[in-house]
Amino acid sequence: MDSSSGAVRAFIGSFTSAGGRGVTVAAVDPETGALTALGATDAVADPSYLALGPGGTVLYAVSETGPGAAAALDVTTDEPRTLGEIRPVDGDGPTHLALAAGHLLTANYGSGSVSVLPVAGDGTLGPVASVLAHEGSGPVTDRQEGPHAHQVLPDPSGTWVLGVDLGTDSVRVCALDPATGELRPHGEAALRPGTGPRHLAFHPSGRHAYVLNELEPTVTVCRWDAATGVLEPVGETAVLPGDATGARYPSEVVVAHDGRFLWTANRGHDSISVLALDATGEHPSLVTTVDCGGHWPRDLALDPTGRRLYAANERGGNVAWFTVDPETGVPHHEGSVDVPAASCVVFG
Repeated sequence: MDSSSGAVRAFIGSFTSAGGRGVTVAAVDPETGALTALGATDAVADPSYLALGPGGTVLYAVSETGPGAAAALDVTTDEPRTLGEIRPVDGDGPTHLALAAGHLLTANYGSGSVSVLPVAGDGTLGPVASVLAHEGSGPVTDRQEGPHAHQVLPDPSGTWVLGVDLGTDSVRVCALDPATGELRPHGEAALRPGTGPRHLAFHPSGRHAYVLNELEPTVTVCRWDAATGVLEPVGETAVLPGDATGARYPSEVVVAHDGRFLWTANRGHDSISVLALDATGEHPSLVTTVDCGGHWPRDLALDPTGRRLYAANERGGNVAWFTVDPETGVPHHEGSVDVPAASCVVFG
């Protein structure tokens, strides 16, 4: 939230190398959900993914560049500015980041690793504390010649850290030492070879996780046991209709606050899929797809109320917003704001 007004704001990442503004701060209309750009900074190159720190005053960004980096930004005003040093992550092409146990973790797609950086009391980042290199490959030789960590996030209990790897068709479960920043491997869940897992999202119960696959348009349902740190795949469901053709590269999965629906963004098909969840959370079923309001939706985000979805349409150069029908889960397009090379949306 804006520390001066208490209003909800959106933070939008974009690729500066493709004409994006970097990190944009936008006002969110509480009645309509409409976004209005307020300020931006291009101080961080290609800030493709963002995460808001506790209290909403510091925003963290990856720099998805060759030798990758991570940055902290002061967002107490509508003109974001870098806070402390922009830190190398000792990995290539970081695509995602998350906060856990006083540290910032980055998933480094290019090098197939996860980096851990300490977060100081003032929100600034320290130098890399540890790097966990993934190993393995997959059958899709042009995309899975080696590991490609695409997402890293803590589980709902805060006990474990999960790393989703597109290159190895697996999700790694690790323990993070809060004192040293060391990531210790605990287990690895193998998914169907060639699916290319990209991102996962947890059911609000914390007992299931939904892994969205990029190389095949499916979602893998997993049981999650926080007591033992075991992720168990139990099923797979298509996120696009069988007659869908052409390029189909799902990018993001979002679960409704009440656990009744999940949504996926689908690049190429340029759609948002609506899947209904049964009471167990284990059996999603495809309801319909709707147009994403642009082209190449790289990210999909639910606002804090759970009533609206936002699609960051990278190649369409906009962020579109939708009102979600509470009974059917179907999003209805309401409008969009121009954001060149948009890559992600987070709220605070």
